[in-house]
Formats: sequence, C-alpha cells, structure tokens
Amino acid sequence: MKRTAFFISDGTGITAETLGNSLLSQFEAIDFERITLPYIDSVEKAEKAAARINQAAATHGHRPIVVDTIVDKNIRQILDSADCLNIDIFSTFLAPLERELSIESSYRVGKSHAATTSPNYLARIDAVNFALDNDDGARTRHYAEADIILIGVSRSGKTPTCLYLAMQYGIKAANYPLTEEDMADLRIPKSLEPHQQKLFGLTIDPDRLAAIRNERRANSRYASLKQCYHEIDEVEMLYQRQNIPFISTTDKSIEEISTRIMEETGLQRRLKV
Repeated sequence: MKRTAFFISDGTGITAETLGNSLLSQFEAIDFERITLPYIDSVEKAEKAAARINQAAATHGHRPIVVDTIVDKNIRQILDSADCLNIDIFSTFLAPLERELSIESSYRVGKSHAATTSPNYLARIDAVNFALDNDDGARTRHYAEADIILIGVSRSGKTPTCLYLAMQYGIKAANYPLTEEDMADLRIPKSLEPHQQKLFGLTIDPDRLAAIRNERRANSRYASLKQCYHEIDEVEMLYQRQNIPFISTTDKSIEEISTRIMEETGLQRRLKV
C-alpha cells in the first residue's frame, strides 16, 4: 500500500518532519511518499499547499496524511479545509500542556529553533566545525579538546556519527581510522595513547563492510571480503586487549549509534533541549 504524507511548517519543517517520521515509522507495511513544505507563512502559500494536497488525494485515491506545526489561524483554516487527515502537532501537544500548567505557551513562529546568535546555535556550529576539522585523523593535536574520539576501520560509520553527535548533542567528536599498520601489534597508535579514556570503537559485520566498500572502490583488495574479515577480526581483538568500549554499527541508524554511545560513555548533552 502507498500513501502520501506532507510535513508542513511556517518555519524550516524540521519539527514536523522529525515527529511525523517517528509516527509514520510505526506503519512498516505502508510505503509513504514524504513531501516537506517549509515556510508556509502566508495565505497565498497555504492555498497552494492545500491545492497540492487535494491534487494528491485525487491522483492516488487516498487522503494524504498532513503533519504540521502551523501557528497562524488563517493559514490553519486553509489547510484544515483540504482533503486530508491533518495532525496539528502544536495543538495536539501544547493545548493539554497549557491546561495542565495553567499558562499559555510561547506559541510563535520559530520558537522551537534558536536564533543564530544563541549559545545553543553557536555551540552546535562549534561542535560541527570541530568534527569536520578532526575527521579521519587529520589533526590529532586537537584531541585534547575532544569529548570523544571514535576509532574503527574505514567505512564503519565514524564520520556521520561524529557529525550527528555534534548536531544533535553539541558533542566535540573526533575520529581516527585504524589501518592494518595500526592493528599489526594490537596496540593503539601513539598519537591516541594520551587520550585512551576518550576512545570509543566502532565495528561492523564484514559482509556489510565489503558491500559498502564495493560501492566506493569495486573489485579492489580494500573491498574484498577476505580483507574486510581480516580487518574486523584485528580491530575487535585490539578493542578487547586495550579495554576500549565498542559497538557494532551493522543495521543501526546513525541516530541509534549516537544514542548508544551517549548512554555507554555517560557523555552529557551540551545543547539545551
């Protein structure tokens, strides 16, 4: 079965997308075509959005699912008139909270996303820049500033995990790729020795690793199944010998990997929710 889902917002649409996708993920049997419409902040834009929703309903024969974070009442009325199931996140969750807390919420555009001069925003950008500057062992001299240093073989998920930790939690995460030379004597590289307490290992199923590497460098020794099995065996023995905590990234999303790392290391979020 296939259905259409719209995520609509008078801002970036990030909140509508995040919560909407979380809800839709519970219906694995349905193939959703997901459409995000950000910055629907005028009556004219709302009318165009409603027309697009109605067109989808007519084309597919099913009412689209609409998840929105619209504040303006006039815009809301237009969306409510469209042929869809409309899930208004703000009224669904904020209205009962207002009643319980006996106070009105700060119900305005952009409230859920901090200004670009806020401490939260600046901390996030600082962490992202740190992750980019310290990717793939580029600048080990900055590791003293790191909150965590991810290590693992090439293509095990280090870089995207570092960036997610920076974006979502404000964590300064560096990463260092372990090579055959590093693993030869089952010891961590000398540049990492002063920071061993910050090390966290990633591993991955060798078959999955080979598939990923073949997309990058097909039919090479680097991507061969034999080489992938060898590297994973060596790196996991290294983790165990050096008492480095580690997790497998196989079949895990970046979000799940990052959450597991936060839980296992006890790192604290540096961004205010």
